[in-house]
Amino acid sequence: MELNLDNLPLKELRDLRNKVEKAIATFEERRKREALVAAENVAREFGFSLADLAEAKTSRGKVAPKYVNPEDPEMTWTGRGRKPRWVVDALDAGTALEELEI
Repeated sequence: MELNLDNLPLKELRDLRNKVEKAIATFEERRKREALVAAENVAREFGFSLADLAEAKTSRGKVAPKYVNPEDPEMTWTGRGRKPRWVVDALDAGTALEELEI
């Protein structure tokens, strides 16, 4: 589609500009909706909903603790994430991490 902009009156040029600006502003949102519909269709082909797949992605099993505080056996750590204060204190006191293993 090719428009001859030189022959359009000013009002039509302004209307066209407004429509183009709106189309540009909503482009990404329209593409997201299209992608969502496509993803829903693919999930449905496999017998799932997008909610099922999102739940499967975010749900993680519990990890068994790997380390225990010798002074308080209720305090454990899996070895993942930030070290608890009791682990840091034990390491600072010269205790080897292996000594805290369960």
